[in-house]
Amino acid sequence: MSTELRSRKRRRRTRRRSIVLISASVIVALLATTVVAFVVSLPDDLVIGRLSQKSNVYATRSDGTPQLLASFYDQNRAEVDSEAISPFVKDAATSAEDPGFYDHGAVDIWGTVAGLVSTLVTGTARGGSSITQQYVKNVLVQKCETLADEKKRASCYDTATETSPDRKLKEMSLAIGLEKKSSKADILRQYLNITGFGGSVYGIEAAANYYFNTTAAALTLPQAASLVAIVNNPVKFQLDKPESTTNGAANGYAANKERRDYILGEMRKHKKISRADHDAAVASPVTPTITEPSTGCQTAAGSAYFCDLVLRTLRNDPAFGADRATRLANFRLGGYNVYTTLDLDLQAAAETTMAKNVPKSYDGWDVGGVISSVGVGTGRVLAMTQNKDYTQDPAVAAANPNATGINFNTDSDQGGSKGFQTGSTYKVFTLAEWLKEGNSLADSVSSRQRSDWGVFQDSCNGPQSFPGFDPNNDASYENGSYYSALQSTISSINTGFIGMAKKLDLCGIRKMAEGFGVHRADRDPLQQGAASVLGTNEIAPLTMAAAYAGIANNGTTCTPILIDRIVGPGGAEIPAPKSTCTQSVTPDVAAAMAYAMHRVMTSGTGAASNRATDPEVPMIGKTGTTDGNKDTWLAGASSKVATIVGVVTVSGTGEDQRETYFDSGQAATARHRMWPDMMSVANAKYGGDDFPDPPRSMIR
Repeated sequence: MSTELRSRKRRRRTRRRSIVLISASVIVALLATTVVAFVVSLPDDLVIGRLSQKSNVYATRSDGTPQLLASFYDQNRAEVDSEAISPFVKDAATSAEDPGFYDHGAVDIWGTVAGLVSTLVTGTARGGSSITQQYVKNVLVQKCETLADEKKRASCYDTATETSPDRKLKEMSLAIGLEKKSSKADILRQYLNITGFGGSVYGIEAAANYYFNTTAAALTLPQAASLVAIVNNPVKFQLDKPESTTNGAANGYAANKERRDYILGEMRKHKKISRADHDAAVASPVTPTITEPSTGCQTAAGSAYFCDLVLRTLRNDPAFGADRATRLANFRLGGYNVYTTLDLDLQAAAETTMAKNVPKSYDGWDVGGVISSVGVGTGRVLAMTQNKDYTQDPAVAAANPNATGINFNTDSDQGGSKGFQTGSTYKVFTLAEWLKEGNSLADSVSSRQRSDWGVFQDSCNGPQSFPGFDPNNDASYENGSYYSALQSTISSINTGFIGMAKKLDLCGIRKMAEGFGVHRADRDPLQQGAASVLGTNEIAPLTMAAAYAGIANNGTTCTPILIDRIVGPGGAEIPAPKSTCTQSVTPDVAAAMAYAMHRVMTSGTGAASNRATDPEVPMIGKTGTTDGNKDTWLAGASSKVATIVGVVTVSGTGEDQRETYFDSGQAATARHRMWPDMMSVANAKYGGDDFPDPPRSMIR
């Protein structure tokens, strides 16, 4: 073929390519004009809700500063202002994702139309979206996260991410509307706060924390480029899979580095960084420092069960929504800072003494140890712990006797057990009824041990008898014929209290206990038979601690509360659940009860605890032991703090605690080691006042 002929053919091919390119340009231009005209006619009002963020639960240190107990999130995000984001991040994002971000409008029309054509032809979504469009898509996806119903959430997500021209056009319209009312700088800030960085990590602040253990403001140039690289393909480029063969520690996170270096090149190309900075950044290795965020109550260690109760309280509190579905949706969104009542000094004492005195497990005995402390007159729960490791994984709980998700201190509907028999700590309610009915502490009753106590009065159910009911006293020398109410209280004499109950109304004793906020942990009605006088109802320790705080508070009982303050998203204060205080008995009756219960501590069954408490302030208390010494208790209070400690049988038959020894000593006396440890800290911190003197008529 001649040179002239070859030359003519080349010229014809060039003309054909030019015609094709011109035709394509014309088609794209026509499409662009049509798309713009159509998009402008669509609704353009993008409603931007709040972003899903972490919620944090805090305790307060003695100096008033908060200490994080745990965080919770569906999306690990901490929204930050523009000033708290490194310029390297902003420049990397615009250079990589939308170089003309500051120059074009809300829509990169040429790139978007090309993407639409590709989508129509191939059915596969193609890039081309501006940062504003990408932000719009993220907002639409985020709205799905607010839906409580899982099926509705999935359907919403499918609609927001479907590969279709309709979705693309809608995003374009909303992007145009957004840029009418928001600045480019603010759109970029919101984009960097909302976008995903792999797994449950969302937003640049959380990404900086998680991947590099730093803040968004302090990110270096190569770190910023590495994080922006993840946005392009979170699964491919995320940095928390060191074992990956394509993007792991062994190959220097090769996939991320390749994308990172491309972004650095784009930043250099668009004059965002100097050549020297570019070259130094490219030469640096990718070195993530994965920092797992605190999440879930298990991170609260010994305070985990308290934390668990806080969460359950929040999920049931109307402050978080009128119904359960709304509350769960709000919890998914998060953004709350919850400041609890937990006293870290008392809590530390509780955790230390529990670890020292009650093992997490004991061969042949499902042993439990419990401690709850409540502020007198406030209802504020100051300490709560038990002898187990916290878990909400049923498999872990089943395989490990040291672990459980059950909170022994609380009611069953609060994540707790079905409660424990309280033994003689329950006798104080019979004492209260005795005094309320006009009897004196000096009055005596028939206290002889017998197998037939005859008929008991019960204004609710009619007269009751209990054949075979034959309570014993702890020691044979206590089997006297008559004991006063004071003697029966000091020495915890069973037959003395049954004798008192015989002169009272069993229904009245039950109502007296209920007046102090006492209820069964399983929420069944309190039993009110003769045996219940001696403490056979299964009650949560926290309930009893609050009741004893009521005695110490001149007879006014305040319901337990766990939260002092809640700060919602945006810094708005949300009303925290309040304690409700009720006058359970008159101040005179409470003073007479305290008089007798103080004697329990100074010369009765609680003396061992009283002697070991330092500093010593006036204290009241009552011991309790169940049949066979399966459960042992000490409940008591100063005028400032009430504490209950117990060693219990969680399930099964249990062990006789007087015949069982832990490393710290006899199991039955562990209460007299733990209670002083708690109240020594409480007394040193809060002090304690004298209890009021009762009327002489009540003690003589």
